Amino acid sequence: MTGVSGDGVQDNTITGGGSMSKILIADDDPQVREMMEETLQELEDEGVELILAGNGMEAVEAIRQHRPDVAFLDVLMPKMNGIEVCRAAKTQLGVRDTHIVMLTSGEGHEDADFLDAGADGSLTKPLDPDQVYETAVGILKR
Repeated sequence: MTGVSGDGVQDNTITGGGSMSKILIADDDPQVREMMEETLQELEDEGVELILAGNGMEAVEAIRQHRPDVAFLDVLMPKMNGIEVCRAAKTQLGVRDTHIVMLTSGEGHEDADFLDAGADGSLTKPLDPDQVYETAVGILKR
């Protein structure tokens, strides 16, 4: 977030000098997690913490424990799918401030399914690293 620090100097960092922003990357495919981590890694220099999860249960626990600002959730994960994780985050955990972006192959689910679960948007695989980065930065700067 863009903000003004206590000394009146403009702060253009993503975190705005406040608490550390957090991004959850939840996907059962290690290659997708690695690509997204590499894509978003430069945000760590601006105070963003990246959290990784390999299945739906890990994702729910990460959301409960870390309350990320952004959660990228793969739709098709073992133990709990991304839609179930999204629903659990929004209803059972009461997470309102986490922006949830679903990662989908584009088959079998409509955007309406994601919105009904409480998601804020979706990206279609194969993922474009520039789009992933722009999506994360756009949300964090709100």
